[in-house]
Amino acid sequence: MTDFVFLHGGGQGGWVWDETIAAIKAQSGGDVRCLALDAPGCGAKRGRDTAGIAFPEITAELVADIEAAGLRDVVLVGHSQAGTSMPAMAALRPGLFARLVFVSCIAPDPGLTVVEMTARRMREHGHTEGSRALTDENRPMRERYRVMFCNDMAPAQAEAFLDKLGSDNWPPSCYAQTDWPYDHLAEVPVGYVLCLQDAILPLEWQERFAVRMHAVSTPRIDAGHQAMNTRPQALAEILLAEAAA
Repeated sequence: MTDFVFLHGGGQGGWVWDETIAAIKAQSGGDVRCLALDAPGCGAKRGRDTAGIAFPEITAELVADIEAAGLRDVVLVGHSQAGTSMPAMAALRPGLFARLVFVSCIAPDPGLTVVEMTARRMREHGHTEGSRALTDENRPMRERYRVMFCNDMAPAQAEAFLDKLGSDNWPPSCYAQTDWPYDHLAEVPVGYVLCLQDAILPLEWQERFAVRMHAVSTPRIDAGHQAMNTRPQALAEILLAEAAA
């Protein structure tokens, strides 16, 4: 029995993993346990006042949710902004995690906030279509999100996905944090799934972040940023292979 725990990215909730969890259960014959976490202010935790929640408290709450579910030797899978919390979770409870798998996750530069890191990357490497949309204040937010997240979605899937966005918000402390340790990740097996069509996190960024996360494997998937929604069967195959490695 393999225990998978999933952590969503910014502006999303545990709901984003539904398709991939279903695929993993089907492909494994049910020989898995899966838990989709919600950060404070997201998913089932929407509506909470998160203004006073410090970054270490987010980490502690997410780890406590895993322990309350009775999971062990966890394969922790995260997407996008989850890359900011997963290293902290592994540092807090190193014995809880058998493997970490980052799916197109950010790994902020130590000393910089997430926003500062993003601005620096865009200056150094140039804008992508997704990053141009992110900063285009003349576009409605829904249309910015369409470019950033839905470039490999059919129109109906994109509309359904966009309808779900806008109600999930990580605590403000996530965007003020500048202490990002990574050295301890060399002590746990790490995989980093590279999304080849990602419009907001270019492949070059992903590859650099994978090195920073001490990834020992970098499987590739022909998908945009939301691989868990557009290619759930393929992502499930990758995650099961990572868990068995």
